[in-house]
Amino acid sequence: MKIAISTDGSMVAPHFGRCPEYTIYDVKDGSVADKTVIPNPGHEPGFLPEYLSKLGVSCIIAGGMGMRAQNLFAEKNIQTVVGATGPVDEVAKSFAAGTLIGGESLCEHGKGEHSGDHNCERHN
Repeated sequence: MKIAISTDGSMVAPHFGRCPEYTIYDVKDGSVADKTVIPNPGHEPGFLPEYLSKLGVSCIIAGGMGMRAQNLFAEKNIQTVVGATGPVDEVAKSFAAGTLIGGESLCEHGKGEHSGDHNCERHN
């Protein structure tokens, strides 16, 4: 499966749509097999779910993401995890191992726009 992590330098970015780039990993048999970094092509409602779906991404990991965006990803059968922090490579490894747990969304939208405790199911 392919996962995309919102990226700022080598760290997970706090907001999925406004991050400078995305790190896409192929996850196979409990480990990370491949890594590609792509620039953020732009932040428009509905664009990123379509764009990342076409790249084969089936799970999004970010520090934060609005509920509307999470719903748009769900419409494309893309799961979301919010509340992730730390180095993107370590987060990817935790996801691959099945130990990554989502939490409270970290981006700073108005209250009520986010929900926490989102987890992707790992599919190999």
